[in-house]
Amino acid sequence: MLENIRLAFRGIASHKMRSFLTMLGIIIGIASIMSIVSTIKGTNDALRDKLVGSGNNTVKVSLSSGGQELSIYDASSVPQNVQPIADETRQKIADLKTVKQVTLYNKRFVTDSSVFYGDNSVSQFNMYGVDDVYFDTVGYRLKTGRAFLESDYTLFRKVMILDQVASQKLFPDTDPLGKTVEFMGQPFTVIGVMYEPDDYEPDIQTVEDYYNNQDNSNGLFFIPKADWPIVFNYDEPENVIVKATSTDDMTTAGGAAAKILNQTITSTSDDTPKYQAEDLLGIVKSQQKLTAAANMQLIWIAGISLLVGAIGVMNIMLVSVTERTAEIGLKKAIGARQSAILGQFLTEAAVLTTMGGLIGVGVGVLLSYLINRFSGIPVAISIPWSAGAVLISMLIGVISGLLPAQKAARMDPINALRRE
Repeated sequence: MLENIRLAFRGIASHKMRSFLTMLGIIIGIASIMSIVSTIKGTNDALRDKLVGSGNNTVKVSLSSGGQELSIYDASSVPQNVQPIADETRQKIADLKTVKQVTLYNKRFVTDSSVFYGDNSVSQFNMYGVDDVYFDTVGYRLKTGRAFLESDYTLFRKVMILDQVASQKLFPDTDPLGKTVEFMGQPFTVIGVMYEPDDYEPDIQTVEDYYNNQDNSNGLFFIPKADWPIVFNYDEPENVIVKATSTDDMTTAGGAAAKILNQTITSTSDDTPKYQAEDLLGIVKSQQKLTAAANMQLIWIAGISLLVGAIGVMNIMLVSVTERTAEIGLKKAIGARQSAILGQFLTEAAVLTTMGGLIGVGVGVLLSYLINRFSGIPVAISIPWSAGAVLISMLIGVISGLLPAQKAARMDPINALRRE
């Protein structure tokens, strides 16, 4: 085998231009497939990260009615059969094997009131009542100030944390820390400004996307969950966010948490809200399925060049057999078996296409990064696909070289020597 490989390299080196032109079809085919696969994988990974949270692995479990998240505006919209989540229920969720962390929170999109500071005010915003692990669970970080302390909850301190948007709107020219704002007739002291480590820019392509992203346009306001009944005068059922142990466990963790929460709801009425986990991985898979057929068509189209390359390899190997008729006849005359001749030519074809495959993978990787650089399309190089491409190119060489190798192996030595 090693001798056959050495002879193959010597033959390629003695006909450099012909060998390169023979490999060109394989190079183009492998490079095309690699660049297509890398853009597909990059786009899928980007979609997954965008929806799933780029490694945050959090799943929102919220009260839903009629397939939509339940919105609470006043006392009349509070469901009667859903109670605040008890500590033992929260502990059951935290004990799930697929759950790393769990947080409870209240949320309301405030339209009938504003937050005031002097002459400045902010209307139509999201107000959150959060527990002491909320920011750590969802991955928010403090830009300035401090987070909520345990004493803020036990002493019912009226303190507030803003995000950067709310801070800029309410305090455009001053440091917000230590300032007192008014909300629902209650004074709150601003103790911190938080931010999301990865700035999220929503993908707005339709009118529906535009309105879905208006909730956060005026910023986010956070108060301790213990202060929620003080501000709104009654208890409200909370929503839950669970952080899964891994991205693949998100659907399982969210579904298990929703099941535990729904067991606390005693009513069996169809109109009673139920807890429902958002299935982000399901959304990702649905989006990927929509493009899977088109992606496979692109790969098959690129595979046509591999077929052309395989025909080119077969043609050149037939030429090589014809050119080396005397050599084949001489080897068979001194005792070379058919299997030896067959192995020599198959090895030469396999080495030729494997070199083409390796070069094609390199060209494909380069093309992928060029596509990313000039078009902004995300790319991701797949090691399994790279290894598979090289193996496929080797297989193409074996298949393409089989007919010429059999022709050489079956050649009659007397006729071969006479032809010379």
